[in-house]
Order: sequence, then structure tokens, then C-alpha cells
Amino acid sequence: MAETKEKNKNIEMITGDPKRAIRKLSLPMMLSMFLITMYNLADSIWVAGLGADALAAIGFITPLFMVLVGLGGGIGAGANSLIARSIGGENYDEANNAGLHAIVLSIVVSAIFTVIMIVAMIPILELMGAGESISYAASYGYIIFGFLFIFVFSGVLSAIFRSEGDMRRATIAIAVTAILNIILDPIFIYYLNLGMAGAAWATIISCTVSVIVMSYWIWGKRDLFLDLSPKNFNYKTKILLEIFEVSIPSTLENVIFSALGIIINSMLVIVAGTSAVAVYTASLRIIQLGIIPLIGIGTAVLTVAGVAYGAHNYKNLQTGHSYSIKVGLIIAAIISVLMVIFSNQIATVFSYTSASSSLAPQIATALSILSFFNICVPHGMMSSMMFQGVGKGTYSLIITLLRSLILETVFAYVFCFTFGWGLIGIYSGVIFGCFIGGTFGYIWAKFFIRRFKRISIDLYGKE
Repeated sequence: MAETKEKNKNIEMITGDPKRAIRKLSLPMMLSMFLITMYNLADSIWVAGLGADALAAIGFITPLFMVLVGLGGGIGAGANSLIARSIGGENYDEANNAGLHAIVLSIVVSAIFTVIMIVAMIPILELMGAGESISYAASYGYIIFGFLFIFVFSGVLSAIFRSEGDMRRATIAIAVTAILNIILDPIFIYYLNLGMAGAAWATIISCTVSVIVMSYWIWGKRDLFLDLSPKNFNYKTKILLEIFEVSIPSTLENVIFSALGIIINSMLVIVAGTSAVAVYTASLRIIQLGIIPLIGIGTAVLTVAGVAYGAHNYKNLQTGHSYSIKVGLIIAAIISVLMVIFSNQIATVFSYTSASSSLAPQIATALSILSFFNICVPHGMMSSMMFQGVGKGTYSLIITLLRSLILETVFAYVFCFTFGWGLIGIYSGVIFGCFIGGTFGYIWAKFFIRRFKRISIDLYGKE
């Protein structure tokens, strides 16, 4: 009875007050993302001790890794959206089937892309201009990409928990990964003397433990609201297409972010060599800490928007979108100011060895500028996540394409090369492009909500 009551509480929460749902869902997700970023940061900090080339290697591998992890995130986002809409429409059989389709899809997709990356990684790194850091990147990348299934599967399982409002266990699973990785990193890198390969093995082992824990809850303990027993799998092309409608654009968004990273890295190499990539990589790890609350809120918006859309409740959709942006802006502003004030102190965490000590002043400068990126994120991100929640993944993709691949790239190039601002121009261009693109997404989201309101009133009598 206690388990059933708890499961009903989760469903009541995501179908009730959207402000409360966003708060309840986003806080655990913030903790989850904080832990993920901390173990990514730990990778960078420990690897920095191996020298600038090793840290730059992480910068070259990260965009590729984001694409592949985005496969799991994309499939998970598609499942999350469809499951949430099915719950909102009280179609629980379809919710179960959607989760099972996503699991099968994760197995097939990860197998295909593992082969692709093992074959194509070195040529891609050469094209990116990895140069002297390519041996470090290869040592790390072959291991990570060889176990791609673990990361994709983990992303899908975590999304299934989030889709039914069970953020507690989704957070626990991620916490296991993050904490274990932070502990294993120095052991594998330095104590076992495995270097870059050690960082990769620490990440894989940590994520595998998380997958085992979530699998036990789903198929061992069997106490989710959803029932993901194999007997509930009933192949339907319609379900697959609905998942694809969000998952493909969501995955392509990660491709866009990675393409942006590759382009920015190329500009940095032209202006100041691979050391500039190391500086940008370290700074970006810190900036990602500031974006954590926004990702947490955005993930909550996806579920809340999906449920509201499935229930034809335009008020909850409208409230969730507006509320998430207001909260996001306040949090982002506070974090940005703190990062500027303490940029010098933060930069010192990357200068604990003689091989990396020269990077600290450059990281502090980059961080003091890039910290304002956080303030430009909320209105665009929450609009994109709302579109994913209602199943309009293509709309979210267009916003990301315009904001990141087009505007951020163009302004970074213009400010750097046309205006002659150098590295400062690249940093400023990324910030300005993000703001303009996000504003476009925000306006589009408001028009969509107004149209949804008219449809809800005319067809469903929702006042």
C-alpha cells in the first residue's frame, strides 16, 4: 500500500499545480546535474595534472561524446514526452509501451553508433585539429565509445523515471555514477598509472553501476508506476514515430552543440593554439555548473508541459512556461555575479601542477566573460523544453539551430576576426548569439501557447 500511495503521489504532483510540480521535479534534477557536472569537472581537474595537451584532448572528445550521450538523452526525451502526454490523457497502456519501445531503441541505436565511432574517431579528431593532443584523445575516446551502450541505456532509464515524476530514484542513480567517478578518477589516473585511459575506465565503471541499480528497480523490485514487463511490449510504428518526433530533433540538438564546440575550438586554435582550447574547456566546465539549475528546471518543464498538453490544459502549460523562465533568470543572474567575483579563485583549481599552472590567469579571464552566458539561456531553453514536452521536437531543434550553430558561430567569427577582438570576441559572440536566438524561441513559444489556448477552448471547452 505504501508503494502504491507513493506512486500515486508522483502522478498527482505532475498533473496538479505546475509551479509546485516544477519546484518538486527540478530540485532533484538540479542535484543530479550538479553531480554530473562535478564528475565531468573532476575529469578535467585530474586530467589537467597530465598537462595542457591532455586537458585539450578532453575538449576535443567532449563534443563527440555529447553527440553520443545525446542519443540516450534524445531517445529518453522522446519517451519522456510521450509517456507524460499519455499519463495526462490517462492512457497508461500506451505509457508502458512507449517506455519499452525506448528501451529497445536504445539497444539498437547504441550498437550502430559504437561501430561508427570506433572506425571514424581518428579522422574526425584530425579534422578537428587535435594535433599534439590526438594520442591523449584516442586513449580516452576508444574506451568511452567502445562502451557507448552503457551511456545511452542509462539516459533512457533515467528519463523513464522522470516521466512519471519519480525524481528521487533518478537522482540516486545519477549520484551513484557521479560520486563513484569522482572517487575512481585519481585512483585510475595516477595510483594505477593509467593516465587518460584511467579517466575513461573510471567513467564507464561508474555509469555501469548506475545502470545496474536502475535495472533492479524496474525489473527486479518492479515498483514503478509504469509496468515495463516484456509482456506489455506491443510494437507500434505510431509509438516509434512519436518518440522519433522528439528524439531525433533532441539528438540533433546535441549534434549542433557538438558542431558548435568543434567550430569554436577551431577558431580558438587559429587565434591562440591548442592551449586556448584547454582554457575554453576548463572555463566551460565551470559555466556548466551555473547552467545546472536551468537544466533542472527545463527537464521539469518537459514533463509538466507533456502532461498539460495531453490533458488539453492550456493554463498549466502557460503557467509552467512563464514560471520556469522567471525562476531561471533570477538563479542565473545570481550565479553569474558570483562567478565574476570569484573567477580568479575558481581558476586556481586547474593550476595545481607545474604543467597546468600557466592556464589559471587565462581561465579567470575567460570565466569572467563567459559567466554572463548563463543569463542569456533561460528564456530560450525553457521554450525549447516546452516544445519537446508537447511533442514538437522540430520546433525545439529550429530554435537550437538558429541560436547555437548559426548565431553563436556567426557572432563569434565576426567579433573575433572582423572586429579583431581575438579570444574576447569569440567569448562575446557566443553570449550575444545565445541571447538573440533565445529571444526568437521565447516569442515563438508564446504564439504557440496562445494558439493552443484557442484550440482547447474551441474543441474541448477548456476555460
